[in-house]
Amino acid sequence: MADPASYRPQTGEIPTNPGVYRFRDPHGRVIYVGKAKSLRSRLNSYFANPGGLLPKTYAMVHAASSVEWTVVGSELESLQLEYTWIKEFKPRFNVVFRDDKTYPYLAVTMGEKFPRVQVLRGERRKGTRYFGPYTAGAIRETMDTLLRVFPVRSCSPGVLKRAQASGRPCLLGYIDKCSAPCVGRVTPEEHRALAEDFCSFMGGEAKRFIGRLEKDMAAAVAELDYERAARVRDDIIALRKVFERNAVVLAEDTDADIFALHEDELEAAVQVFHVRGGRVRGQRGWVVEKVEDFTTPDLVEHLLQQVYGEEGETQGRMPREVLVPEEPSNANELAQWLSGLRGAKVDIRVPRRGDKAALMSTVRENAEHALKLHKSRRAGDLTNRSLALQELQEALDLPVALLRIECFDISHVQGTNVVASMVVVEDGLPKKSDYRKFSITGAAATDDTAAMHDVLTRRFRNYLQEQEAHAEAAKLPGHQAALEALAVASMQDTTTPAPRAKFAYPPNLVVVDGGKPQVNAAARALAELGIEDVYVVGLAKRLEEVWLPDSDFPVILPRTSEGLYLLQRIRDEAHRFAITFHRQKRGKAMTVSALDSVPGLGEAKRKALLAQFGSVKSIRTASAAELATAKGIGPSLADAIVSHFSSAAAASGAEAPAINMTTGEIIET
Repeated sequence: MADPASYRPQTGEIPTNPGVYRFRDPHGRVIYVGKAKSLRSRLNSYFANPGGLLPKTYAMVHAASSVEWTVVGSELESLQLEYTWIKEFKPRFNVVFRDDKTYPYLAVTMGEKFPRVQVLRGERRKGTRYFGPYTAGAIRETMDTLLRVFPVRSCSPGVLKRAQASGRPCLLGYIDKCSAPCVGRVTPEEHRALAEDFCSFMGGEAKRFIGRLEKDMAAAVAELDYERAARVRDDIIALRKVFERNAVVLAEDTDADIFALHEDELEAAVQVFHVRGGRVRGQRGWVVEKVEDFTTPDLVEHLLQQVYGEEGETQGRMPREVLVPEEPSNANELAQWLSGLRGAKVDIRVPRRGDKAALMSTVRENAEHALKLHKSRRAGDLTNRSLALQELQEALDLPVALLRIECFDISHVQGTNVVASMVVVEDGLPKKSDYRKFSITGAAATDDTAAMHDVLTRRFRNYLQEQEAHAEAAKLPGHQAALEALAVASMQDTTTPAPRAKFAYPPNLVVVDGGKPQVNAAARALAELGIEDVYVVGLAKRLEEVWLPDSDFPVILPRTSEGLYLLQRIRDEAHRFAITFHRQKRGKAMTVSALDSVPGLGEAKRKALLAQFGSVKSIRTASAAELATAKGIGPSLADAIVSHFSSAAAASGAEAPAINMTTGEIIET
C-alpha cells in the first residue's frame, strides 16, 4: 500500500475552483472520480487525517499513487464531467448502484413489420417500446392475460418464418392468442393497430378500452348474441385483472419515480417505485457501499446521476417527476441535466403531504427491509471471499493482497484448433468484461507448455505495449492541454462508450491450469518480458496440487480450504470459457470446401457460383468465360478461379473433392 503523504499535492497548488478529481493507482488506472465546489478543500480532507477516514475511503487513498484534477466553470459542468468519467473509467471505489437483480420489461418491437410482444432484459433497443420493470412472475402473467384481448404476435423470428413458409400458424394462432399475421388472417396494418392498442393500454389508457368493451357487450346482449357477449365479458375480466393488479395510489396523470433510502455508517439501500398513469408499474432496488462520508443529499445526487444517465439514452422512458427523500444540494443543476437527457422538463422535489408522501413512506419501509436482508445474506458471502483470498495469500507466502487474479487454460482436440482462455477475478468476484480468448497456431500449438508460454507472452507483451504508448503520449508537447481539451469535449457527450483497452492492468497472481511444466513455462514468459511483482501458480487437476515455479514439491492446501475452493472455481471457469471458444472454432472448421482457398472469392460469390453451376465439380471443369456469367464474377476473378484449380490439380495429381470433416462425405452440391 502506498503512503498518501508520498503523493499529496501542496495545498497552494490545488485551486479553489469547482472541478473534478481522479485518484490513480500505480498502474495509471483511475480508481476513484469525484467532484467538488472547492477542489482544495475536498482534496485536503483526504490527506489531513487518513486514519479518520471511512474504511473504504482509507483503502482507496492507500491504493492510489497519484491524484489529478480538472477545473470547470460551473457545478453543472462538474456534474456532467463526473458522470462521463465514471462511465468511461468505471472506478472500483466509486459508489455504484447495482441492481439487486435484473428486472425484466414488457417490450413491443414497433420497429418490425409485425410488432412482437416479448419479455426483455438488458440494453434498450431502438424502435422498441418498454413497460415496467416487473418481477418475473408478474410480467409473464400480465403478458399471457393481455394476449387474449390484444392477440399480438409473440413468437420468435424463426417460428414466424416457418409459419410463413408452411402457411400454417403456430399453436398461439390456433388458441386465439395471436392474430396470425404470418398466414394473412389480418393485414400488417391491422396487426400494427393491435400493437398500438396494446401499448396504449400499458401506457395508462385502460379505462378507455374497458369502457369500449362494456359497450360492445351491451350491444351484443341487445342483439341476443350471447356467445359474443360472453367472450367480451371474459375480455373485460382479463383487462380488469391486469388493471387492478396494482392499487390506485395517485391521480391518473401522475408520471413519477419515487425514491427512498435507508442507510447506516457503511452501506445504504435504495428502493424506487415506478408510477405510470397513477399506478405502480414496477419496483427496483440497490444496495451500495459508501466510499466517502456521504450525506443523504449526496447519495441522492449520485443515485439520480447514475440511474438516469443510463436511462437518458432512450428518451421518453424518464418520468416527468422525480420524488426523493431529501433534495440534493445542486437540485437545480441536476434537474437541468435530466431535462436535457429527457428532452422535456423534469422536476425533482420532496413530497411533504398527501398520497405521494404516504407512498414515499411505503418505499422507505421497503428500503429498510432490503438493507436488513442484504446484510444477513452478504455476511456469509463477504466473509468467505475475504477468508479465501487471505488463506491463499498466506499459503503461497505472497507479500501483496490478491486484488486481481487471472487464470489461463489451453483447450484442443489432439492438437487441432488449439485455443486458450483468460478469465479474471477481482476481489474474489469474476470480472467478465476483462475475459479474453486466444487462438494458437504454428509451433506454439505443438504442446500445452509451448501454448502456455505463447499465451502469457502475448498477454503481457500487449500490456507493455499499452504502457509504452501511454508513456510516449505523456511526453508529447501540450499533453496537459490535450487532457483539458478532452475533458471539455467529454462534457458534451455522456453516452458514447469509451474505447476499451486490450488488457487493462497486470494481475497480482497468475493461475495456470496444469502442473510443474505449465507453471515453469508461464514463469519463463514473464521473466523474458521483465515482468516483476506478478506471481505464478499452477493447479494440477489430478490431486488439486498447487505448484510454484522452480519448485520440486507442490503446496498442498487442505481440502476444506476456502483458498482451494477459490482456485478451483477460477480454474473451472477458465476451462468452461476455453471449451466454449474451442467448440466455436472447431464448428467453423468442420466443413471445408475447395472454393474456400480461392483468393478474392468471398462467401456471397461462392454461393453465386454454386447456384449457377450446382456443384464444385462443375465449377472445376468450367471455362473462365462460363464462370464469368455467374453473378459478381468478373473476368479477372474467373481467370483466378481457373488458375487456382489448375495449379491444385497439378500439385496433387488428381482432383481433391471438398470433404465434410465430421462425416467424411464428399461435398459436391
